[in-house]
Amino acid sequence: MSKHPANSSATDPVDNLQTLIRCPSVTPAEGGALSALAAMLEPLGFTVERMVAREEGTPDVENLYARLGTEGPHLMFAGHTDVVPVGNEADWTYPPFSAEIAGGELYGRGAVDMKGGIACFVAAIARHIESHGAPKGSISFLITGDEEGPSINGTTKLLEWAAAKGERWDACLVGEPTNPDQLGDMIKIGRRGSLSGEIIVKGVQGHAAYPHLADNPVRGVIKLAEALMHPAFDAGTENFQPSNLEVTTIDVGNAATNVIPARARAKFNIRFNDSWTAETLRADIIGRLDAASADPLLRPGRPPIAYELVWADRPSQVFLTRNNALISSLSAAIEKMTGKTPALSTTGGTSDARFIKDYCPVVEFGLVGQTMHMVDERVAVSDLEALTGIYGAFISSWFAHAGA
Repeated sequence: MSKHPANSSATDPVDNLQTLIRCPSVTPAEGGALSALAAMLEPLGFTVERMVAREEGTPDVENLYARLGTEGPHLMFAGHTDVVPVGNEADWTYPPFSAEIAGGELYGRGAVDMKGGIACFVAAIARHIESHGAPKGSISFLITGDEEGPSINGTTKLLEWAAAKGERWDACLVGEPTNPDQLGDMIKIGRRGSLSGEIIVKGVQGHAAYPHLADNPVRGVIKLAEALMHPAFDAGTENFQPSNLEVTTIDVGNAATNVIPARARAKFNIRFNDSWTAETLRADIIGRLDAASADPLLRPGRPPIAYELVWADRPSQVFLTRNNALISSLSAAIEKMTGKTPALSTTGGTSDARFIKDYCPVVEFGLVGQTMHMVDERVAVSDLEALTGIYGAFISSWFAHAGA
């Protein structure tokens, strides 16, 4: 067990990451992480601004925007310093905010998701400045404290705030942990959309022994849920896997075995590909539910199922990045530093790239994500140095191509 020596130049990703991990920035707390990041960036010449985003009914969130340079081309690095809760601290081998190094690995909440990516990009740009001077253009950090939370007062509002001030970007790299097994496995070039909803079926409460005097909503909610899961929505597309709907909970709020409940609810989420938009998917789901509600199989002699459908706010639209200069610059940097040709993928869940895509082309690449959100979240020290090298090669390559 050891601690890495301090390094005030920000060129050492291990030191950068230890500093960030030691800030307990569990969503929505800033925890000192943005202040620590500002202290790394300002000596490099970045102008750093902090903004607090607010919305009624949600916690205030502090965010950071930093820029080096005033001219184009303009490359954004985006990410988040907030982390998920640690769970039971007693289950951790080392305290989750101590940033201990043992066995060649650095332990701590946020090590891979995603303070590690931020630490490496800071080190990469610091080394670039040390060796070559500032890039011929501009580079910015767009860092939120709300990615692991409701994502209301984070990247969306920070982008709006920056754009209103006249900020424009040519490309963005998000430092989320994209690699499933080894560094260099995968670049995310898009994400499936996400749409959630809740079905509410109202019945008539009664005695389980006298069903003719009641109307069991469980029968109805099962039939409607089944209609959402079968048949499949599609078979996938050239760039995306098949759309997938999961019923995530069915609840009747009834602990008694001899009482027919009065109401049943089912919640669902669908991750959808580019066969759909949120609007066309809503129409298809309503069609499925309407057809199933009239099926008498589980409700012989009963009228059609009366249901209410409530959509969750803020669905995420599917997107695919086709910017060859961005993708090829990153792919070439990965191949140069690791010898691996990364897969170009749209798998997985959502990220803040879904907001950034409305402002500029965006891709994602970061550390190996196997321990993210887990007890003993950790990263190989060698991967931190390797990712810094990849980011450095990417910075040089992208600015060379974008400025051509």
